[in-house]
Amino acid sequence: MKVLAVVHSIYNTSPGQRYRIEQWEAILKKFGVEINYAPFETAELNAHLYKEGKTFHKSKIVISSVVNRLRTLLNTKKYDLVYVFREASLIGPAFFERMIERQNVPIVYDFDDAIFLPNVSVANAKFRFLKFPNKTATICRLATHITVGNTFLAEYAAQFNHNVSIIPSTIDTTKYIPRTDYDIVSIPTIVWSGSITTIQHLETLSSVLQKLAKQERFKLRVIGAADFHLEGVEIENIRWNAETESSDLCQGDIGIMPLPNDLWSKGKCGMKALQYMGTAIPTICSNVGANAEIISDGENGFLAENEKEWLEKLTKLLHSAEMRSRVGKAARKTVEQKYSAEIQAPRVYEVFEKAIDTQRHRNG
Repeated sequence: MKVLAVVHSIYNTSPGQRYRIEQWEAILKKFGVEINYAPFETAELNAHLYKEGKTFHKSKIVISSVVNRLRTLLNTKKYDLVYVFREASLIGPAFFERMIERQNVPIVYDFDDAIFLPNVSVANAKFRFLKFPNKTATICRLATHITVGNTFLAEYAAQFNHNVSIIPSTIDTTKYIPRTDYDIVSIPTIVWSGSITTIQHLETLSSVLQKLAKQERFKLRVIGAADFHLEGVEIENIRWNAETESSDLCQGDIGIMPLPNDLWSKGKCGMKALQYMGTAIPTICSNVGANAEIISDGENGFLAENEKEWLEKLTKLLHSAEMRSRVGKAARKTVEQKYSAEIQAPRVYEVFEKAIDTQRHRNG
């Protein structure tokens, strides 16, 4: 089976892409699936896209990427299936998706965020008018089959297409090595992993962390964002690195995933939580969206709805090695049983087969 993966980013640079199609590739290969990646971004666009300024230069690079995308998708008939992650182009309507559909090639459309809602990074606010969130509905109609990361997204997709499967984002349990020692020999570490575009979520917890720092000694490890500073809190900033990601997380004692309670957050698929859980460290998450599907409060993690609950649960975990061990091990077991690439990738293959079969019947 030859598959063209129409994706946003260069291989191994985008979290969503890595934990969706890229992570499943090795397992899909065992089923005879050969994937060819067609990223929208070039190395130059990847380097500049989320930096502020240089509007004219960004525009030139984006236009060049659009032209390259057109060349790539002029003939998709040589593939058995086209997998589209989020959207074929960062700008404009569903032009490229329509082009694929007209070539009678089955499309599996996958998204792991509420991309049908208006959302744009601060660095690219000037390009807001070029974003077409409404095209998500159009692509859903064009797709042969849709895969999404949680129930909220599935309910949206089902309005436009009855062929919808929930495939959660997954952890490669061969790369994420679980922590085994829960005793703290020095200063305990609370870890947050994200990016410059999600740092505002960590900032919602600023008051909690500052209050906690007045009564407990801890270090906050921030992975993947620009230099983060918070008065009264000891911070350790670490650059994100695909090769060291698991070990950087595993050195933490508690993982945190704060989110605002809004529609965009309901579309989140709990990836940060699953990363912490994959390394068997106890995790506290906002009680929003997929987090409530993944975590059973007090068993394999903790859910918090307000400042008081965040403070209480962080304090309890800092004080109890037994609790950190029990919850951390249960978290790892949850990942192994429900959210591992090994468990979910075969389901992706089944979706691919079904989409090809469906398109074959449509073509007569």
